Amino acid sequence: MPSAFVLINTEIGAEEEVVNELKKISYIKEAYVVYGVYDIVAKVEADSMEKLKEIVSWSIRRLEKVRSTLTMLVVSS
Repeated sequence: MPSAFVLINTEIGAEEEVVNELKKISYIKEAYVVYGVYDIVAKVEADSMEKLKEIVSWSIRRLEKVRSTLTMLVVSS
């Protein structure tokens, strides 16, 4: 099962709002507000690599207050 960690930058002050929206997406297994270069870390699991790309491109990156993302694909677990 393909999985990835997505590092997300949001508009200032929108971190909790974006995390709440992420948690509504069934393929997102975990989402946390963090300190550092990025505002949120989310773990995504999908049935296929194509579905994983779709989730990142169409579900995460299109959230209104998301400014940028960095996706790290998991090689092995």
